[in-house]
Amino acid sequence: MVARTLRAAYHLWIMLAVLGSCWALSAATGTGLLTDSAAYPVLVSLLLAVGLYGSTSGIDLAEARGDLRTLLLAVTVGVLAKAALIVPVLWLAVGEPAYLILAVAVAQIDPLSVAALRSHSRMSERGKTVLSVWSSFDDPVTVLLTAYLAPVALSALDDGTDASALPVTPDAYALTMLGNVALVVVAALAWYALRPRRGAAAGSGAAAESGAAVRSAVARGGWRGVLRTAGCLLVLAGVLAAATAYGLMLGVAVVGLFYRPPVLVPVLGRALTTAYYLALVALGLLLVDGVEPGPGIALGVAAFAAQMIVGWLIARKLDRYDRVSLALGQQNGVTAVVLALSLQPAFPRTVAIVAPAVVTVNVLHFVANELWGRRRQPLPDESAPTDQPRCPPPPSSWVIKSPG
Repeated sequence: MVARTLRAAYHLWIMLAVLGSCWALSAATGTGLLTDSAAYPVLVSLLLAVGLYGSTSGIDLAEARGDLRTLLLAVTVGVLAKAALIVPVLWLAVGEPAYLILAVAVAQIDPLSVAALRSHSRMSERGKTVLSVWSSFDDPVTVLLTAYLAPVALSALDDGTDASALPVTPDAYALTMLGNVALVVVAALAWYALRPRRGAAAGSGAAAESGAAVRSAVARGGWRGVLRTAGCLLVLAGVLAAATAYGLMLGVAVVGLFYRPPVLVPVLGRALTTAYYLALVALGLLLVDGVEPGPGIALGVAAFAAQMIVGWLIARKLDRYDRVSLALGQQNGVTAVVLALSLQPAFPRTVAIVAPAVVTVNVLHFVANELWGRRRQPLPDESAPTDQPRCPPPPSSWVIKSPG
């Protein structure tokens, strides 16, 4: 039992090890001027663009249509409601109105952690789909809310005026929106021209392919297949570069819904994990100025409690096991960490508060889900709709017993 618990907490130990070692390194060498580097906002924007693309490109659109109303509520009303529930706690803990923006930054659910959870979760397929799509779609919504509310928060802050690393340039909202539309149109035209004509299709079919199947498909296509694959990768690189340079985060999130080159399937998860760890490294290095554990822990507890309330209400049409699991689904990952990095130049206390908040949220998630998983063993047919009759168990004479 202890060994299984330690294995389940593997990602938590890695997160703590990376943050702790980088914090120690920053204390020994001094990396407080990291945010003054010209490369800092570029790196932060690139990590955010990669994270958003990875979040939406992992969505199975066919599965999402089944609970569209629930998902729309989750990523719109749900994100706003969670932020509103976090704000009073944050106000009391921080005492500075400008930092209420952090309530939005930690309101998202980490899709990387959810993807790992799906493989061993006892939730029904419907419940897994709702949680997976919720965690993927709330990332761009959270980014946009943070970007558009950040200038308002800046006006309430006396000593923070550097908005250069914000996800969207605050003085060019209309132009940025037009850029998002243009990015989506160009990517759609490129995908129409380059998409695979046979074999892997965009969407869930591509997500099911293994690396060997992708290489086999490219080999069957000969040079034409190789050129098509190279073209797909070049277009994607251009999309990420444009999103990074001009803050087109909504555009790159929408592109992830349809632009899915099969060759990326085997490596996309690793790329997202790498982006997450790079963001953790930067977060740890920026802790050189100290940590605010009190406000950070309060923010983390408030974020987890907000998910419990909102998740329970939004998932009211699911069975009880799925409903509780969704209520305990709050986790912070690459988007929350990168948003903290992007806000740090303008809001100097951000990293000191968000770092312990992210740790708190992930610890609470692990403990709560471990306790729930041990306490509740779902019945095999519990995921079936409650309004359908359950089949009686077969007579004992039907059961084939193995010898011995």
